[in-house]
Amino acid sequence: MQRASRLKRELQMLSTEPPPGITCWQTKERIDDLRAQIVGGVGTPYEGGIFSLEVKIPERYPFEPPNIRFLTPIYHPNIDNSGRICHDALKLPPKGAWKPSLNISTVLTSIQLLMAEPNPDDPLMADISSEFKYNKYLFTEKAKKWTQEHAIQTNKARAHVTLAPHCTAARVRSSTLASDANTQTHPVA
Repeated sequence: MQRASRLKRELQMLSTEPPPGITCWQTKERIDDLRAQIVGGVGTPYEGGIFSLEVKIPERYPFEPPNIRFLTPIYHPNIDNSGRICHDALKLPPKGAWKPSLNISTVLTSIQLLMAEPNPDDPLMADISSEFKYNKYLFTEKAKKWTQEHAIQTNKARAHVTLAPHCTAARVRSSTLASDANTQTHPVA
């Protein structure tokens, strides 16, 4: 009961006062199966990209952190090819920093910050981390290329516009983007 009421409050807050560049909503009438989107930050290699994430809420939430992974491929030292994210806020102590006072909004905001400021000293992808540390230009060019290929809506993508239930902005559903295209939506630019 505590989980359901807290999630309803959090989703309400995310729909009425979302953090800048972040949206989050439930899918298929299941409150424990959420989708989120993070807009790549200005001045980062992810600028202009819209990155979709899957957010699974465990039974013991808020005493356990949400399970979050990227659905949109991203070239980043702290995010692997499966979309798993290496971030303290997504792990329980003693190795992690999750605590029940955190919420989905703060975790998504910290992931957005991680996108802008990678942590090469705690990587999931050692080769990308090394590139970030020792050849930042190459890292930046590859990250921009991945963003262009995977996270930027193009005219080539087959898309149709639908109205998202959680906001008044038009959304685009694309069957050509990422592996889970049937559940991903992308804001119209």
